[in-house]
Amino acid sequence: MLKIIDAKVIVTCPGRNFVTLKITTEDGITGVGDATLNGRELSVVSFLRDHMVPSLIGRDAHQIEDIWQFFYRGSYWRGGPVAMTALAAVDMALWDIKGKVAGLPVYQLLGGACRTGVTVYGHANGETIEDTIAEAVKYKAMGYKAIRLQTGVPGLPSTYGVSKDKMFYEPADGSLPTENVWSTPAYLKHTPKLFEKAREVLGWDVHLLHDVHHRLTPIEAARLGKDLEPYRLFWMEDATPAENQSSFRIIRQHTTTPLAIGEIFNSIWDCKQLIEEQLIDYIRATAVHAGGITHLKKLASFADLHHVRTGCHGATDLSPVCMGAALHFDLSIPNFGVQEYMRHTPETDAVFPHAYTFSDGMLHPGEAPGLGVDIDEALAAKYPYKRAYLPVARRLDGSMHDW
Repeated sequence: MLKIIDAKVIVTCPGRNFVTLKITTEDGITGVGDATLNGRELSVVSFLRDHMVPSLIGRDAHQIEDIWQFFYRGSYWRGGPVAMTALAAVDMALWDIKGKVAGLPVYQLLGGACRTGVTVYGHANGETIEDTIAEAVKYKAMGYKAIRLQTGVPGLPSTYGVSKDKMFYEPADGSLPTENVWSTPAYLKHTPKLFEKAREVLGWDVHLLHDVHHRLTPIEAARLGKDLEPYRLFWMEDATPAENQSSFRIIRQHTTTPLAIGEIFNSIWDCKQLIEEQLIDYIRATAVHAGGITHLKKLASFADLHHVRTGCHGATDLSPVCMGAALHFDLSIPNFGVQEYMRHTPETDAVFPHAYTFSDGMLHPGEAPGLGVDIDEALAAKYPYKRAYLPVARRLDGSMHDW
């Protein structure tokens, strides 16, 4: 038995808020897990400190599966983004500890590497199509083999995915929610022009991706997918809200553009129908919001049976701890597709020293035991929490729209 004697929650804001759980065992081995829920960080802090940590103390850190089942199956109020993010932090920290005890990187404990590295995609965005293409050219020069393209829409003062800082995009931009304006007709008219120009400039040897961000109805999404078919997208992401999973049947009936969804999913039940009916091509659930590595492995195995590949969320609201966990997971599964990679700021990288590295369009988690990521607590303490909300969106007539 490897008894857990301490578990503390660390909140830091080196440019944006991160929540980290650090578990300590009786022999002094520590493990870290990401517990960041963008715009709702303190909800997870409370859930961990007030409800989960007291039940962790005294348990055997080696019993990862049993501890996962204890907090999920044993809970009457289970599931949801707050509880599953908290559970993910526990799970990641325990895998980190197990790797350190074994003296192996976590991917070796998950069955070993299925590939030499993890293909990642970067984010190119700009106020105009020309600005976006110029950014994409820079990413291609950096070695990226896959690039997400987002551009401003004429007539709208702001557009999702377009940022002032091109390398470190952070959507949580205010102490109260920013209210943006949205027009679906303007967006549908403009977006195909972006990809027509992209293929003209970038050619056909780079994968192109696009995030709709749940802005369309199923039939609108079907129309966009059809309009984008000539440009052979790697995927069209979050085309419509997926609370009603059968909505994707409509999109599938009308377009062959590959579909990706799931960065806000919390469990396999959020995507069961989507996967079983092969209504999507990529599942984007991530370790920090879907219960950790333990649950994500099960979700990936289920997806593999239905020819669905992974494409885990990897924005800047996931700390380097989660990125490390994602890379070990990505490296070890047969049905990996691509990994989102938004680089963290130098301040964040200093707070979270890590072993993973980028080269030739791919990331590798490194060979350090465990997750290969740690937290500098003294440095983290210098960056106190700052309240930050995600924006909301209103239509031109003032009514609310999905953000």
